[in-house]
Amino acid sequence: MEKDLKELYHIRRSTGFSSDFDSFQSLLVYQARLEKLDKTGAFAPSPSLVDLRTKAKQDERKRHSFPDHVDPDFLQRAIQKAQDALKGPKPPKPFVPTLDQLRLNRLAKDEEIEERLRPKRKPLPASLPPNEDAEVDALFRKKGLIAKCAKEQVSDEDISRLKPAQWLNDEIINFYGQMILLRAEESKENPGAGTGKGRKKPLNAHYFSTFFWSKLKGQGYEKARLAKWTKKIDIFSKDIILIPINHGNAHWTAAAINFRKKRIEAYDSMNMNPSPVHKALRQYLNAEHMDKKKKPFDFTGWEDYVQPETPQQENGYDCGVFTCQFLEALSRGEEDFRFTQANMPYLRRKMVWEIAHNKLREEP
Repeated sequence: MEKDLKELYHIRRSTGFSSDFDSFQSLLVYQARLEKLDKTGAFAPSPSLVDLRTKAKQDERKRHSFPDHVDPDFLQRAIQKAQDALKGPKPPKPFVPTLDQLRLNRLAKDEEIEERLRPKRKPLPASLPPNEDAEVDALFRKKGLIAKCAKEQVSDEDISRLKPAQWLNDEIINFYGQMILLRAEESKENPGAGTGKGRKKPLNAHYFSTFFWSKLKGQGYEKARLAKWTKKIDIFSKDIILIPINHGNAHWTAAAINFRKKRIEAYDSMNMNPSPVHKALRQYLNAEHMDKKKKPFDFTGWEDYVQPETPQQENGYDCGVFTCQFLEALSRGEEDFRFTQANMPYLRRKMVWEIAHNKLREEP
C-alpha cells in the first residue's frame, strides 16, 4: 500500500502537484471519502445541519471525522488514471507561419500597452506584517469571546479552526459572510468599478448563512419557510447572492446567484459535480419569484456556470478557507481568483486578523 501511494505521489508531482506527501495522503483520503459519499447519495444534508449551533458539541467528531486509510481499489484506480494520463498522446507542436508570428508579435505589444495602462495585481504576500502576525499568535492564546459582528460571534474554540490543518465550522464561515454583507451595505456606491489599485468595489450583495442550503435541500422552499428569510430583502434588486454550502457534513463549497451576469454559479475546490447545486438554486429562484412577484422567474439568457480555472485544494481540510475566499472575491465582482493552495497558510492567519478587527483587509 505504501509503495503504491508513493508511486501515485511521484506521478502527480510530475504533473504539477506541489504539496508534500502528508498533504497528498490527506487529499487522497478526502477524495476517496467524497467518492464514496457521492455514490451512496450521502451528499444530502443530514439532520444535524438544521440546527448546528445547538448540536455543535455532539456533532463535532462526526462532522469532521474521516477514515485514516485509502481503499486499495480506489488507490489502484487512481494510479491507473494517472498512468493513462501520462501515456496519452502529446499535443503536436504548433506550426507558426510567418504571418501568424507577426500577428503574435502585435498581440504581445498590445498586451504590453494594456499592462502599462491597467497593471495586474501583485501576488498575495507570504505573511502578515510582523506586528499583525504577532497579534494573530496572541489571539490564538486568548480565551473566551474573540469577536462579534451583528448576530454572529466567534469564540476561542472557533478561532482555533483557523490554525493549520483544521476544518472551518459554521461560526467562522458565517462570521466571514457577515463581514462581507456589512461591507456591501456600508458601501455608498456599488457599481463594481475599479478603485485604481486593481481591486474592485463591493457589489450590491446579499449573503445567506450556512443554514440556508441545509433548509433548502433538507426541507424545500415551502416547508423550510424560506420566504420569511427575505421579508425585508428584495433579492432581485441585488447584483449577486452569496451562498456557502456544506455537502453532507463532509465538504464546503461556494455558490452564487449572479443577477449581473445571469448565471447560477458553483465554485468547488474539489471539482465535484455542480449539477445538484445549479438545479436546487434554479428551483429556489423560481419559488422566490413566485412568492414575491406572483409569476414564474424568466430564465431567458441564464446559464449554469462553473469557472474553468477554479483553484483546487491539495489536502483534505482547506475547503472552508477556499469557500470564504471565493465568496469574498465574488462580492467584489472578481472574475478570476488570485489565490492558490500555496496561499492557504497566509489566508488562514489573515482571516484571524480580519475576524478580530471586524474588518476585511484590502490587498493591493
